[in-house]
Amino acid sequence: MTPRTAPLHEPMTSRTAHPPSPRNPPVTTRTTRPIPQESPPVTSARMLDVGKLFAARLQAARARPYLATALFALHAVESRLVPTMAVDRHWRCYVSPAFVDRTPVEELAGVWVHEVSHLLRDHHGRGDRVALERGLTGRGDRLRMNIAADLEINDDVYGDGLPRPEGAVEPRTLGLPEGELMEDYLRQFRLGPYTQGLVWLDCGSGADGLEREWDLGPEGANALSTEERDAVRFRVAQGITARPGSVPKGWRRWAEEAFHPPQPWRELLGAALRSAASGAGAGEDYTYGRPSRRATVLPGVVLPALRRRPPRVAVVVDTSGSVSDAELGSALLEVAAIVRALGGRRDLVSVLSCDAAARVVGPLCRAEGLTLVGGGGTDLRTGFAKALRATPRPDVVVVLTDGQTPWPRARPACRTVVGLFSRARPAARSWDENDPDYVPGRPPEWARVVTIG
Repeated sequence: MTPRTAPLHEPMTSRTAHPPSPRNPPVTTRTTRPIPQESPPVTSARMLDVGKLFAARLQAARARPYLATALFALHAVESRLVPTMAVDRHWRCYVSPAFVDRTPVEELAGVWVHEVSHLLRDHHGRGDRVALERGLTGRGDRLRMNIAADLEINDDVYGDGLPRPEGAVEPRTLGLPEGELMEDYLRQFRLGPYTQGLVWLDCGSGADGLEREWDLGPEGANALSTEERDAVRFRVAQGITARPGSVPKGWRRWAEEAFHPPQPWRELLGAALRSAASGAGAGEDYTYGRPSRRATVLPGVVLPALRRRPPRVAVVVDTSGSVSDAELGSALLEVAAIVRALGGRRDLVSVLSCDAAARVVGPLCRAEGLTLVGGGGTDLRTGFAKALRATPRPDVVVVLTDGQTPWPRARPACRTVVGLFSRARPAARSWDENDPDYVPGRPPEWARVVTIG
C-alpha cells in the first residue's frame, strides 16, 4: 500500500528509532519542512527592515515638509557597527537593523529628522573648526561636541507629530537655556554625573567631524558632492522661507543665513587678533590651565602655556534713515557671524546702534533679539567715540554702514573693519535726494573694507 503523502501545508512527522516499551514510550516530534541542518543565531539572521525604515522617513517628511528634500537625499546604509543611526559628512545614513526592529515608526521618523539636521547645520564642519581652535582632540571632547550639537537641534525636532524618544537630550536635561548654538553649549557643560547616561550617544562623523570605523569615506558609493550638498541646503532654505509661520525659530535663522551667507569675518578677525597681539601684553597671556609642552623636559616643574585670547569687538551698526530694513537684517546676520568667529563668546562683543547719536544695545543674547534704534541723520564718528570709551577697550571696531557718513579724521587706536552694504542702484538715482551730485566718500585708508552683498 502506498503511504499517504502529507500535504504541503501539513507538517511532517518524524518518529524516534527506539522500539516502544513501557519505559520507552513512543515520542513524536512535529517539525516543519524543511528540517534545517543547523539553526543560525537570530541576531546574525536579522535583516534591515527597509519597509519600516522608509515608512518612517515618509512620516518624517509629512511632519516636516520643509526638510523633505534633505530627507530623501540621504542614502541609507545597513551597518551592524552603528549603535542606532548615524550620518557622515557625505550624506550617508548608517542604520542598525536591531535598532530599527525595536523602535516604533513614529520614533524612527524623529531620528530621521534628527540626523539630517546635523548635516544641514554643518555640525561636522563646525566641529572641525572648534576642535582646531580650542585644541579638542580626545574622544571625550568629540562626545561633548555630539551632545552640544544635539542640544542645538533637539528643541526643534520633536513635537508636532514627532514624539520625543526616551533618552533624547535637550537643553533642559542639563539645565541649560534653549535656542543656543553648539559652540555656546560646548562652553557650558563638562562630562560628569549629568552626562553618564549619554555615553552611548554616537550620531557619526556628520555630527562632530571625527571619522568612524563604519564610514565609507569620500570615495565610497552614493556620496553627495559638495555642489549637491549645497543644492540640497538651498532647496531646504527655500522651503523654510516659503512657510515662515509654521517653522521653528532656529530653522528660520538657519535659512536666513543660508540665503545671505555672512562675510569672511573669521579671516578679518584673525588679522585683527594678530595686530592686537603685536603690542606688549596684548592678545596673549600665560595660563596654568593648560600645561606647557616644554614641561616634559623638566620633570617636576609645572610651566604655564602661552594662550592667545580672542579680541574684544565693538560693532557699530548704522541705523540712519538711509539704511533699509533689509540691510539692518543683514547687519544682524553679520553680528551673529562675528560671535561665531569668536567661538560663541558673546561677552566679547558689544553692539551700538548709531545714526547721529550712538546708543548701546542691551546685553547680546541672540542676534535676532537685538533692538536697533535710529532713523535720523548719520554721523558714525559718535559711534566710534562711544565704542573707544568703553571699558575694557575693544581690540577691533567693526562698522556696518551704507557709507553715507563722515569719518573720523584720526586713525583709532585699534583695528577697524568697515562692512559696506552693496546696493544695485540705478545710475540716475542719487544717494541724496536733496543733492543730486552727492556721492558718499570712501572709508579712510586705515580701515579694512568688505562689501556685504
